[in-house]
Amino acid sequence: MDATVPNDPGDPAELVKGAASGDVASWNVLVARFSGLIWAVTAGYGLAGDDRSDACQTTWLKLAEQLDRIEHPERIGGWLATTARREAIRLARSRQRVAPTGDAFVFDLRPDERSPERLVLEAEQLVLDEARMRRLLRAFEQLSVRCRRLLRVQLASPAPSYAEVAAGLEMPIGSIGPTRARCLKTLRAKLAREQA
Repeated sequence: MDATVPNDPGDPAELVKGAASGDVASWNVLVARFSGLIWAVTAGYGLAGDDRSDACQTTWLKLAEQLDRIEHPERIGGWLATTARREAIRLARSRQRVAPTGDAFVFDLRPDERSPERLVLEAEQLVLDEARMRRLLRAFEQLSVRCRRLLRVQLASPAPSYAEVAAGLEMPIGSIGPTRARCLKTLRAKLAREQA
């Protein structure tokens, strides 16, 4: 099979179906399209670089294992964001359980932060975060291919230089900032319409 990445075909559901049937190009487009999202989702959990990379890789591994069982392939962005979030939370919690020393005085003796009230608040926040992420993904998918590519590149870590962006997206360096601003303005407008 051809392993080159086609010019970002639009339908995520078709990409999922293609990847599930063994089409390497579809898999490559999925990875190119959603890697920035997965990396961004894992950013807020205090993970070290290696742990964050592990969370991203595990997300892709879980997708590979589940490709033929994805119920709503058109919502693959939400599925990936949720999976990445859960993996980041799992890793963050597992790192908190590691005791750096056996000396009891080192530990913070605060009251238990796992009270039922706190767990309910965290669950409610997760639901709100997932709803926001779904709205963001729907609005993002409505952007032009050029905007999606530019914004996706801007999420990369470390961020590429303007020269790298210009070469990779075949854009003049001077148009990157204004184009990004227009894309973000369009994205905000789409989000505002969706929330109305």
